[in-house]
Formats: sequence, structure tokens, C-alpha cells
Amino acid sequence: MDDIDFRFMDFKEIIENLIVNYSSPSIPEAIDRLFSDIANINRESIAEMQDAQVEEMAVNLWNWTVTRVGLLISEEQKVKLRHVACRLMCMCEGSVASEEAIRRQILMNVKTGKGWVDVGNAVIADEFFQAAMAGLEQLYVRLMQRSSTEAHVTMQKIAVERDLLKVLSYQAESAIAQEDFQKASAYILRCKDMLMRLPQMTEYLHSLCYNFGIETYKNNKYEESSFWLSQSYDIGKMDKNSVEPEMLAKVLRLLATAYLDWDDRAYYDKALHAINLANKEHLSPAGLFLRMKILLKGETPNEELHEAIMEILHLDVSLDFCLKVAKLLMDHERESVGFNFLKIICEHFKSSENIGKAWLLHIDMLLQRKEELLAKGKIEEIIIGHQTGRQLTTELVGCLHNILWKKAARSFEVQNYADALHWYYYSLRLYASDQTDLDLAKLQRNMASCYLHLEQPDKAKEAVTEAERCDPTNIFTQFYVFKIAVLEGSSDRALQAITALENILTTTEQEENDVLTDRGSAVMVLTLAAQFALECLCRLILPGVSQMTDSENKKKEMDRLLTCLNTALLKLGQCFDRRALPSDSRTNEAHWFRKIAWNLAVQCDKDPVTMREFFILSYKLSQFCPSDQVILIAQKTCLLMAAAVDLEQGRRASTTFEQTKFLSRALEQIHKCRDVWNLLKETGDFSSDPCETLLLLYEFEVKAKMNDPLLESFLESVWELPHLESKTLETIASLAMEMPAHYPSIALKALKKALLLHKNKESIDVLKYSKCMHSLLNLLVPDGTLSAELCPLEEVWGYFEDALNLISHTEGYPELEILWLMVKSWNTGIFMYLRKKYVSAEKWCGLALRFLNQLGTLRRNYETQMNVLYSELVEAVNKNKGSLFNEECCWNKAYQ
Repeated sequence: MDDIDFRFMDFKEIIENLIVNYSSPSIPEAIDRLFSDIANINRESIAEMQDAQVEEMAVNLWNWTVTRVGLLISEEQKVKLRHVACRLMCMCEGSVASEEAIRRQILMNVKTGKGWVDVGNAVIADEFFQAAMAGLEQLYVRLMQRSSTEAHVTMQKIAVERDLLKVLSYQAESAIAQEDFQKASAYILRCKDMLMRLPQMTEYLHSLCYNFGIETYKNNKYEESSFWLSQSYDIGKMDKNSVEPEMLAKVLRLLATAYLDWDDRAYYDKALHAINLANKEHLSPAGLFLRMKILLKGETPNEELHEAIMEILHLDVSLDFCLKVAKLLMDHERESVGFNFLKIICEHFKSSENIGKAWLLHIDMLLQRKEELLAKGKIEEIIIGHQTGRQLTTELVGCLHNILWKKAARSFEVQNYADALHWYYYSLRLYASDQTDLDLAKLQRNMASCYLHLEQPDKAKEAVTEAERCDPTNIFTQFYVFKIAVLEGSSDRALQAITALENILTTTEQEENDVLTDRGSAVMVLTLAAQFALECLCRLILPGVSQMTDSENKKKEMDRLLTCLNTALLKLGQCFDRRALPSDSRTNEAHWFRKIAWNLAVQCDKDPVTMREFFILSYKLSQFCPSDQVILIAQKTCLLMAAAVDLEQGRRASTTFEQTKFLSRALEQIHKCRDVWNLLKETGDFSSDPCETLLLLYEFEVKAKMNDPLLESFLESVWELPHLESKTLETIASLAMEMPAHYPSIALKALKKALLLHKNKESIDVLKYSKCMHSLLNLLVPDGTLSAELCPLEEVWGYFEDALNLISHTEGYPELEILWLMVKSWNTGIFMYLRKKYVSAEKWCGLALRFLNQLGTLRRNYETQMNVLYSELVEAVNKNKGSLFNEECCWNKAYQ
């Protein structure tokens, strides 16, 4: 029947085929079909079947579902089948239903409802629980009607009440699932009232309330959790034989914890009362620890805490538990009680082989609280005892090493290398004089690192020699051998160390916790060695370069340094990728090389191409440093300088290909610089920094020279900038007309905006205004011609009038600029005359005479000639003849 197809069967056929089938892949589909159809089936729709047939079909389906333990159907699908069977069974309920049928229906409703709760559908479950309650009422009436004796009646009532309690508890579960606390609590309280008659249900109801308490506690519903846990305890106390004291104490401990987490101040007393009850029910380490934790939440006096710890000592508790309590006291800043307790512990457990745990905790607590002198005293006592026969266990020796190394590492991180050595020396004293192991080699390497930072190479060499004796094939040992050899100038010894490094197996990961390195491989240490050698090389070359005067030799040395720094960049990248150095050390190395690249760039002022390379290198190296304000400023400057060099090379390029290459490279640096600038602005006030303006002008120049089709859209955002200065606008205008760019409309718009800014100032800068006006009119009236394409003639006339008005009312307007305006307007008048626009010609020439009147010392040079020419012009205009006044009257070279 594996290939049975349920799709074309009716409801009855599906059930009949299902209960004889065991492994058809269509079973899940059939179950869904039955569940879907049962909602539309009632007794009338299957009227052709007798009640007995329907009942038999329901029972068979139910039994098939119950017995399908090994069948691969989900719990939800099983619940759906129970749902269908139960609905079918209920269709047979009549007023004459037998007690057996009623009991069967109650059982099926309860089981189905519980199944729906378990799969997460409490709403459907409630329907079945209500049906079960109705069935119980019906059964109760039947039983009362036929009961013959009082004892029989009582027995029957108890049986029904037991089922009723179960249904009520399931309804409470359903309400909890639906987060309806009021309903759930009401159901449980009804159950609780029934326990006097059903003491055998005490443990069940107690456990149910405890589980409710756990569930609501996990969901941070502390008020509800405290209710359920209180009920669990009360119910457990109702029958002493049902619940063990250990379980009651467990409930009360969780209740106390719930009170603490709810509000440790408002419910402190309740939490303390609960834990006291718990310890009275059953005293345990967990209860004692929680009581101490609660006492520490309140303002419990130290004397009371002392009494509590003495109570703990009077009990048979372990050393580990006592140390846990001591640490709790320390964590809550009750140092006096905590340290006193540690002393008592050390005395109380002095004969224990694990007493060293107390000593180490005492030391660790002292170090955490900066009580280093006291800690050193304790360490001295332990070391002397260890050396004179009272030895720590191997495990505790390892723990003490760990404490000492951590303290040394913290001192190393803050560059207190002498203090780090002090703690490492304690660790060294724990080793026997003839002892040799890998940890001792690590210790010697760490000490060597400290000596190197303190510039004590002789002591560093001694430590490395000891490390080499213990662990000669270790890559880090050989690295330090190499480093010391370089510092001593011993190239042969350095080469031997490098050879040893290369011979070490690079495939085996070294488990190290050396100060200078994370866990790594020989490849990483080779990288470090190369980096260290590079640093030494840079230090050798740098002083000589700055003093060189020979440009050719200086160029060669600069190229060597450029190669070194590029190699350093590569090696640093490998260190960061493989984490071959601690973060602080990696950053310090990056900072050193970054600053070198910057200083070299500054020295290349006469070689901009090399200067650019050093600035780019400095930028790339700075990317290995934290992005603080200093680094961001340096990155901004590097990128701006690189972009400026690329722009200049683009301007000087002899071919279009070269120009495009340089301008594209400049644009790339501009975009990177803008990203850095945006980050930098978030770190402080940079309103006086010209970076924003420079980036704008650089990008505009690149786009204009490359004839970018998106230039206009780029400028739309530029025009809207709130603090755009007139100088910037005039620069934009100049760049717009600088070959190969030619954007007169952009230049005109920029100059108009610039002129408006000049005019709107409270005090006009006449000199700047005159230069801006010169540029604008030169654009509108080039070489004596006049075109209406860029601007209407009336608007051009208005600019001349504005200039004349400012000249008339303001002192300091440059006389040469006034002369230029006079010549420009006169030549415009002649231009009009030659095109037979006589009225305009007279108007423009008349304007020139008005400018003439504003001239100072230059006026007498032009006044006679201008008046004569103007008279001839007026006469010619009146006669409408051009013969008397020709093109020779135009001053083409009058003013450059």
C-alpha cells in the first residue's frame, strides 16, 4: 500500500485505508485532509452510518494513532488524528450514552487537549478541556443517581474530582501558554482547594507550580514566578509525606532568587525570609551561599556578615565552598570581612593538601586591589615554603605562575618594564636550578623582552641564552637571538639565527603566550625579523640623507628608502593578517614607519613625484594605526598633497593619455580624502580648515578637464553650499575657462555669485570687487565684441552701471581698472555703430565719457581725444553716415 493515493477518497475511506496502512509516504497528506474535513462534518453528513459504526471508526483511528510509536509522523500530526477521532466520538453522544462512552469521551478530550497544549496551540486545547469538563459533570450526575451507599458515593466523587483536578491543571497550563496569569492562578487555586480530599495529588500539583515558577522566571516575569513558587511551597507543605524537604528548599531558593531579581531593595526582606525558610527545611551549600548573597545585597553590618561566615565554618563545608564565599565578599567590596575570612580559612584548613588554593586567592585579591606590598609578602612566604619543603601541588604552581605572568603582562602593557621583570623574577624563583622545560623558556624570553625595552642588552642576552638552553628549536627563541645579534652588530650570529628559523618546521603551530607575540608560526617570526632588520636599515640611512647636498646621490638614497618603506608596508600587512604581534606593538611599528615616510616626503619639496610616493606610503602605513584625530589629520594631508601633485602633472601632461591617467589618479585620492575628511569632522571643530574648499576645487578641475558629462550635476550641490566664498567661486570660473576646459556658462554663473557676495558685504573690498568685475565683463564682452548668447545686453549694461556707481561713491577703486572699463564701454559703442545701431552706440560711448570723468591723473591723457571722437560720433549718428567715423576710432590696444 506504499503507493496508495488518498486524494480521491471520501472521509470514511481515508480513515479505513489509513488504519491498515503503515508506511505510505502519503500519510501526512491524509492526516491533513482528515483534519481539514472534520470541521465540516457533523452527524447529519454521515447519517447513513450507525452510532456504533462511527464510534468504532473513532476508536480504531485513536488506537492506530496511539500505537504508531515507530511511525515517522510528528507530534502535531498525532494530535490532529486524536482531534479527528475525538470529534467523531462526540458525534455519538446522546442522552442515553453509557457511562463507558462518557468516560471514553472524557479521556479522549483530555488527551487531545493536552496534546494541543504540548504542540503550542492552547486555543484549540481549551475547546477540548471544556468538553471534558462537561463530560465530567454528566458523569457525576449519572454516578450520583445510581450510587447505593454513602461510601460508594464518596468513592465515586473522589474519582471524578481527581479527573476534574487534572483537567483544571491542564487548563492552567493552557492559560500559562496564552500568558493569561489571572485564569491560570484561578484554576490552580481551585485545584489547591481540592487537595484536602485528594492528598495523593499534592506532589503533582506542587511540581506543576514549580515548573510554572521556573518558566515565568526564565521569561523575567518575577512577580508571577514568585506567586507560583510560593504556591508550590504551600502545596508541598500540605502533605509532609508527598514532598521531600530537599525539594521544598529548592523551591524556596528559587523564590528568594526571584525576589532578588525582581527588586532587591523592595523585596529584600521577603528574599531573606525565603532563604531562611529554605535553610531550615534543608541546609545545603547552595542555600548558605544564596543567603550570603542576599545579605550582601542589603546594608548588612560587617559584624553580622562575620557571624554568617562563622556559621558556615561550623558546618562541614569544603575549602572550595569557603573560597567561593570569600570571593563573593570581595566582589561586593566587603574587603575587611573577605580578607579576615581568608585568614580564618587558611588557619581552619591548614592541614589540607589544597590549602595553597586559599593562599593564591588571597594573593590574587590583594593584587586586584593594588595591595602589591602585601601580595609580595604572601608570595615570598609561599616561595620560601615551596623551596624549604612545603611545596605546592603542580596544579597550584601553575596557577601561581599564571597570576604572576598576568600581573607582569599588565605592567608590560603600560610600559613599566622594570615592574614586569619583578613579577617575572618571582616566577623564576619557583623553578629549580637544574629545571628545564618549555614554560621556563617562555619566561626567559619574556624577561629578555623587558630587558631590551630597558636598553639592557647584556641581561637580555643572558635571558635568551637560558631560553635557548631550554628550548633551542623554538621560533621565538631564535627571533630574540637574531634581534640581539643585530643590536650587537654580529651579522654572522644574526645569519645563523635566520638559518635556524628557516629550518624550524613551519607547519606546527607553536602554543605561545610570549609578551611580544600571539600564537603564531615560524613564518610570522621571519616576517618580524625582516621588519626589525628594515627598521635598523632605515635608522642607518636616514641621518645621512637629511645632510646630503648632492641631488643625484640624494635621489638614489631616497629611492632606497622608498624601497625599504614599501617592503615595511608589505611586512606590516602580513603581521596584521596573521596577528604576529600584539596590537600595541603592531601599532607602534606602523606609527614609526608612517612618521618616517612623512618626514621624507617633506624633504622632497624639489621632487614632487617622489614626494607624492612618500605621502601615499605614509597614508597606507597610517591605516594600520587607530583612526584617532591625529591619524585622520595626517591621512587628510597626505591625500591632499598626493592629489595636488597628480593635478599638477595632469596640467603639464604632453598627451591626452597621460593627462587622463594623472587626473584619474588625482580623483581617486580626492574621493579617499573626502571619506577621511567626513570622519575627521565628527571629532571636533574644523570650520577654519580649507580642506573642504580644496577638495571641491580639485574635483571640479579634474571633471572640467576630463569633460565629465556629470559636471553640471556635480555643481548643483556646490551652488547650494552655505558658506561658499567669493574667492572659491572666482577660482571655479577661472578653471572653467582654463584649457582644455571651456565652460563659459559655468564661469558666468560663478562670477555672478561671487560679485553678489562682494556687494552684500557690509564693507565692500573695492580691490577684490574690481578684479571680479573685470573677470565678469571680460567674459561677457571679449575683445570689443558683444554677444547676447551668455547674457542680455541690458544686463551687461547694468554691470557697467554698477561699477560706475561704486566708483562714484567709493574711494580706492584702481585707476587702471576704471580706464579699462572706459575703453571697454567705448569699444562696445564703436561695435554698435559699425552695426548701424546708432542709439546704442551713442549710449555706450557716453558711458565711456562718464568713466573718463572718474579718472585721476590719467584723465588728461585721454580727455581731449575722447571728446573729439565723441563729437565726431554724434555728428555721424545725426547724419546716419559711416564715412566720417570708421573702425580706426576703436581702442583695441588701449588697455591690456
